[in-house]
Amino acid sequence: MTAELRSTFEGSTMVLTIHNPEHRNALGPEMYAAGVEALAAAESGSDVRAVVITGEGSTFCAGGNLQRLLTNRQKPPEVQAQSIEGLHNWIEAIRTFPKPVVAAVEGAAAGAGFSLALACDLVVAARNAVFVMAYSSVALSPDGGGGWSLAQALPRQLASELLMLGERIGAERLQALGLVNRLAESGEALADALALADKLGQRAPNALASAKELLGEARSHSLSQHLAMERDHFVRNLHHANGGIGIQAFLNKQVPRYE
Repeated sequence: MTAELRSTFEGSTMVLTIHNPEHRNALGPEMYAAGVEALAAAESGSDVRAVVITGEGSTFCAGGNLQRLLTNRQKPPEVQAQSIEGLHNWIEAIRTFPKPVVAAVEGAAAGAGFSLALACDLVVAARNAVFVMAYSSVALSPDGGGGWSLAQALPRQLASELLMLGERIGAERLQALGLVNRLAESGEALADALALADKLGQRAPNALASAKELLGEARSHSLSQHLAMERDHFVRNLHHANGGIGIQAFLNKQVPRYE
């Protein structure tokens, strides 16, 4: 069975499904390219308001395919470097995509699968889902921005524990640490993620794009730089058509219908 990233639609939400059940939804270069392409196509279209990334069946993603990695050990290092660049292109596409991206996690999110979930704007996970930075268990180091994401979100000591020991951490603990937004019952992560995406889809797309960009830039800016950026976004959104729609709807106690 061919490993692939399947793209479907639920209303205004694009669903990207990692489909590689024979290898617990392990990732590969063909998926990276498909992910970048799907987001590029959805970026400008008003018919897509949010994206959900999930895995086929009861596993989110097992990370990299170890058999493929063994094969790549027999090839020039540039082969693996090129593959990782493909993954990183997808991660960066998720981070810069101007619409919300939600991870729907069932079962295991391991290695690059954990990194992929962390790259999303929001994470919905089944209560019994487990996350593991499994790299050190096979004498490897993180990719997909996993180390960067953990370093941004957690104290150094806890991030070090997750990266160096490679032990499993449950969804409930990750929620307590602020890395999982919502817990779902087993088998309901996708449904709950779609409901969350639908709520996001009812908000003004330009306002959500601004929020995502501001969050993405905040850590690299001084307060003065960020205040200037917030000013510019606020003024631009006030003079956007949706600014008028939103304010008038609020004053008139109506439900806004944004462009």
